[in-house]
Amino acid sequence: MLRFYKSFNQRDRRRFAAIEALKLGHGGIEYISKVLKCDPRTISRGIHELEDEVELSNKGQRKKGR
Repeated sequence: MLRFYKSFNQRDRRRFAAIEALKLGHGGIEYISKVLKCDPRTISRGIHELEDEVELSNKGQRKKGR
């Protein structure tokens, strides 16, 4: 799972971790953060992105420079 997770870009990592945590239910965020070695806040952010349909548009990974 960790190897698969590391192949994603940052946005997809957050969303993958969020989906896995939501599947587990109570305690899922803490468990997945340990398994994937990421911050629980990263997973929480991914959950918020999944809940917010606007964030699911195909925006670029980073903002364009000047």
